[in-house]
Amino acid sequence: MSATLSATTLLAVPMAPLLGAVLAGVFGTALGGNRIGRKLSHSLTILGMAVAFVLSVVTLLSVVNDGARFNETLYTWMVVGGLKMEIGFLVDGLSAMMMCVVTFVSLMVHIYTIGYMKEDEGYNRFFGYISLFTFSMLMLVMSNNMLQLFFGWEAVGLVSYLLIGFWFNKPTAIFANMKAFLVNRVGDFGFILGIGLIAAFAGTLNYTEAFSKAGELAKLSFPGTSWMLITVICICLFIGAMGKSAQFPLHVWLPDSMEGPTPISALIHAATMVTAGIFMVARMSPLFELSDTALSFIMIIGSITALFMGFLGIIQNDIKRVVAYSTLSQLGYMTVALGASAYSVAVFHLMTHAFFKALLFLAAGSVIMGVHHNQDIRWMGGLRKYMPITWITSLVGSLALIGTPLLSGFYSKDSIIEAVHESHLFGAGFANFAVMAGVFVTAFYSFRMYFLVFHGKERFDQNPDAHHDDHHDAHHDAHDDHGHQDAHSGKPHESPWVVWLPLVLLAVPSALIGYFTIEPMLYGSFFKDAIFINADKHHAMTELAKAFHGPMAMALHALTTLPFILAVAGVAMSYYMYIINPALPAAIKRSVQPIYTLLDNKYYLDWFNENILARGARALGGLLWENDKKVIDGTLVNGSWKVVGLMSSITRKLQTGYLYHYAFSMILGVFLLLAYFVSGPEISAWLVWTNKGLGK
Repeated sequence: MSATLSATTLLAVPMAPLLGAVLAGVFGTALGGNRIGRKLSHSLTILGMAVAFVLSVVTLLSVVNDGARFNETLYTWMVVGGLKMEIGFLVDGLSAMMMCVVTFVSLMVHIYTIGYMKEDEGYNRFFGYISLFTFSMLMLVMSNNMLQLFFGWEAVGLVSYLLIGFWFNKPTAIFANMKAFLVNRVGDFGFILGIGLIAAFAGTLNYTEAFSKAGELAKLSFPGTSWMLITVICICLFIGAMGKSAQFPLHVWLPDSMEGPTPISALIHAATMVTAGIFMVARMSPLFELSDTALSFIMIIGSITALFMGFLGIIQNDIKRVVAYSTLSQLGYMTVALGASAYSVAVFHLMTHAFFKALLFLAAGSVIMGVHHNQDIRWMGGLRKYMPITWITSLVGSLALIGTPLLSGFYSKDSIIEAVHESHLFGAGFANFAVMAGVFVTAFYSFRMYFLVFHGKERFDQNPDAHHDDHHDAHHDAHDDHGHQDAHSGKPHESPWVVWLPLVLLAVPSALIGYFTIEPMLYGSFFKDAIFINADKHHAMTELAKAFHGPMAMALHALTTLPFILAVAGVAMSYYMYIINPALPAAIKRSVQPIYTLLDNKYYLDWFNENILARGARALGGLLWENDKKVIDGTLVNGSWKVVGLMSSITRKLQTGYLYHYAFSMILGVFLLLAYFVSGPEISAWLVWTNKGLGK
């Protein structure tokens, strides 16, 4: 029999970072009178994260070793017509793994922030935000019902808005956080529709109860149509994932979110917010398995994102944006795996990607600090001898990203490619091409960045925009956008230990965790009661299990496969173009200028959103406003009081105060009533009788 987890222990996991967030965000800021200083603020929040991480590890060990599980309601908020709205936790292999990933990456980000944000005026506020963000994500992944899931979903969106716009004096940051907020609202509208349909037709928001009724939902049609209800539910839920996990065409917010500080780029885009959609679809696998149409839709959207967002990474020159487009592409890979019913593979890649992508983001921040806040990779070069720790950890992260055999990214990425190859759903052919071509693209842009930053000729003293303080406003005269004092003179330098220590600690799982966890997570019982697959219809995982003979055999076999050849070709191509023959990229750019322009404008999706959707919405809003003024205000509101006023002015004249006027009105009223209720012959007889009586 499975062991039981303690509700108190589980409750302490999200509450520890929440307590740190409240203490730092209230008492460490002007809101609470600045009662605690910087050192105490970061100490309290890091302590909270450390407690959450340790408890998460203990929970994971209990789940793995003892088979412990927890699925209980802690608090009932309200009951509406039999629909229970509750707060509760569901802890199994999926949520326990997510708890560890979220808390570990967040702990590394907290430590890193001490060095990265040390000169920023909003130091305490930032620590409060990132701890609050972690609390929100933990509530999301630990939930046992859709109400709490939606609470965590919206909470991470709200805090991401605050973090992306952390430097609220920068217009670009304000634009970016508003863009992220609005785009996510589009996805969240679909998400809440899906939850609402489940509540309406299943009569519950609890995962276990809803999944038990999945078979009944699959037999229903959407009212008024011939569509399967389960397909509509799944597509609505996935639209929510498209917004949160930045899938085409709702991906446009993620690159602009680089306006926030680098630590939050690592936290949002590596382990938390953008993976929430992947986690949600995996958690809802009992529903998605019932709709091949929804799975095909997911696979096609993921394929487009994986390939076409990778193309955009090739032309980026901002070091953080290269990593951001890499995140978009890898999220596409995860989504493709979900569409192939390889949910465990998608979650496995989510885990490995969290480590090496957090490593790459934090390494990018270390580089930015080392070269005095320059972010343009064209003005770097040769940094490996000045920043050896950042260099070697970045190399580990880049190798993991491109799927180098034995490193973590290889096991998850190659498993996705194999799963797609075994899928027979509509769209699998295009998906197979996209993920295969994406291997070359990923290797090319990843090592383009790596070679331009760490190898080749030193160019950091040739940056034409290096000395830009005279153009900054008063807020930026003393500090740059990253909160550090200007120091443009001098050579690049390695970052302090609070910055490079998280890089080293993240490099270890980036290199090793895939080797040690692939077998239990993909082919063992780790997700046995968390993820459901209809093996009779969807054979991808069954075929993968037949071909798997251990992590070492998988790595050795990969040396002869097409993905490995494509990855090597991508690295070799980038080395030739940016180290051997650096004039070649400019020549290629001139020869394919229309394609470059298309990529530089990000497929004109931002233009379309701003000039067609936004302007169209404003025009429609203006039209509705004019109609509102004319119809609502002019006719209904103003017209109603004018009618009342007119009637009142007429009625007022009837109120004379003379008794004989009122008597006449009463007699006239009686006559009219008689005329209405009595027929014509009766009235004639009555008049004759009256005249006779009067004659007498």
